Amino acid sequence: MESNAIASERHAAATREFLTFVLGAEEYGIDILCVQEIRGYDAVTKIANAPAFIKGVINLRGAIVPIIDLRLRFNLERVDYNEFTVVIILNVLNRTLGIVVDGVSDVIALASADIKPAPDFSSTFDTQYLMGLGTVDDRMLILVDIEKLLGSKTMQLLGDSIE
Repeated sequence: MESNAIASERHAAATREFLTFVLGAEEYGIDILCVQEIRGYDAVTKIANAPAFIKGVINLRGAIVPIIDLRLRFNLERVDYNEFTVVIILNVLNRTLGIVVDGVSDVIALASADIKPAPDFSSTFDTQYLMGLGTVDDRMLILVDIEKLLGSKTMQLLGDSIE
């Protein structure tokens, strides 16, 4: 019979934690290990000729951090920022950057069995940035592979593309 310590290690290895956030009517999740902090939205310094989804940069304790609006990156309608709008500061591949989202929900632990592969939509749209779909009770989470998204050729925010 396996010891409680070994059973706990196996459970931990099979479970991943995701920070969940909202964009419009959908709930998304990103690996909690990439999250550095969560802040309210503050004004940014705009950068000339930057793509529309790059809102600008902020000075975060001496570091210049690019801020990306995921609504614009995912081609969702623009909304006015309000008191619930937050910036999730991420540390991805040794780079610090922020993503603007409508609101943060909570941290959810998902077992491997709770994560289903993203459906194949052929050429309708690109699902390579999705880790899969997580199910918790009656909720479905769109799990984003934030490293692939931010390191993609389209965004080119992490130096060399990781595609």
